[in-house]
Amino acid sequence: MKRFTAISTTAVAAALFLAGCGSDTGSNTTGEFTGMDHSTMSHSPAPASSDAGGTHNSADAMFAQMMIPHHEQAVQMSDIMLAKEGLDPQITQLAEEIKAAQGPEIEKMTAWLQTWDEPMEMSGDHAMEGMLSPDDLAELEAAQGAEASRLFLTQMIEHHEGAIAMAEEEAANGQDPDAVALAETIVADQKAEIEKMNNLLAAL
Repeated sequence: MKRFTAISTTAVAAALFLAGCGSDTGSNTTGEFTGMDHSTMSHSPAPASSDAGGTHNSADAMFAQMMIPHHEQAVQMSDIMLAKEGLDPQITQLAEEIKAAQGPEIEKMTAWLQTWDEPMEMSGDHAMEGMLSPDDLAELEAAQGAEASRLFLTQMIEHHEGAIAMAEEEAANGQDPDAVALAETIVADQKAEIEKMNNLLAAL
């Protein structure tokens, strides 16, 4: 009986001790952690983004810096054709579609570079595939009628192929989700336009 009383007293004492620990969510007198102290258990901070406008890498910046002037030349080529008279309506429509698609994309990429705090132009000299020389542009401007259409289609196919190559590189190496998505759109749209231009070229 005395043994039972001793055990019961010990059990009660243990229960009281555990209850005391349960109410103390801080540290005990020895400094050891005894509970979940919300003042010391702060949430881990969210990882900081690489820049104020979101995550991007050098491939994203290069993509925008190179694709902007590339698109600008496509718009220039389209404007040259739209200034001509007597063209096949399908050629005129194609030029309008290219201008309508690439103009907003130029604005989008320009805004990205500003948000990323990146320069509008790359440092150094970097060749861009499919770009026309000043002589090529002058030849397109001087051409008329079916010859202008044939030259425009030939030049624009090569121009699109260069854009696709740059966009595929961005899709493979870029980090910013919006930039990668635009690159994938460019690849799909311009491949479809190349097919259309090849068909128009065959019909001339």
